[in-house]
Amino acid sequence: MMAPMGSERDGTPGLCRDCSAPVSVPATRCGDCRSPRLVFHREIHDLAIAHIDCDAFYASVEKRDDPSLRDRPVIVGGGQRGVVSAACYISRIKGVHSAMPMFKALKLCPDAVVIKPDMKKYTDVGRQIRTLMQAVTPLVEPLSIDEAFLDLSGTERLHKASPAESLNRLVQRIETECGVTASIGLSYNKSIAKLASDLDKPRGFAILGLADAPVFLAGLPVNRIWGVGKSLHRKLLADGISTIGQLRTREEAALVSR
Repeated sequence: MMAPMGSERDGTPGLCRDCSAPVSVPATRCGDCRSPRLVFHREIHDLAIAHIDCDAFYASVEKRDDPSLRDRPVIVGGGQRGVVSAACYISRIKGVHSAMPMFKALKLCPDAVVIKPDMKKYTDVGRQIRTLMQAVTPLVEPLSIDEAFLDLSGTERLHKASPAESLNRLVQRIETECGVTASIGLSYNKSIAKLASDLDKPRGFAILGLADAPVFLAGLPVNRIWGVGKSLHRKLLADGISTIGQLRTREEAALVSR
């Protein structure tokens, strides 16, 4: 994925998502492996804070273990009265999402294969992924069994690669060794890295640099901020704050008093 601001010019650096070879605009394919999966950004080799999030993790593990499910909609969750724990991307196209009541999910996607969660199996895979992350940087902050923040500041000499290149190689190892895919959000702080990781799923690599963030964030709903739950969202809406851009116009003291 290219930068959301669409400001790349000839010479903007990038890398190949499949072999990690360096590329630059206006390339449309990797010169080494001919892959079209390229990512460009003027700050690609300067940013070091990442959020890595596995794609439809529970469902992906189940598809890994049963290849016959690869092209079928899969829902991981309880029985008719339960809720959806995870839905593969085929199911999501039909409108199924996590925490949805199972009966609603099956109305939207009646041909789905429903699988009871196997938390031990998912935890084991999550630990394997965590070990791979910690081989890249000791600064790993887990958020769940399948996602974490990684700080790769100062790792260039160790890995002989920029953080972006190291992250790309990491998700390749996750896919090869663990059998599931993951998406990368790369930025200059954790909150924006987390937003970025959701922009290009699945198997995504999205970058939000320092110059991108103010314009990109301005129009987003305020509840896209990590940590803004239903209660705080209602309070912000009641104060006339519906977008991140509107929030930025308010004085800190006034927000604290609210």
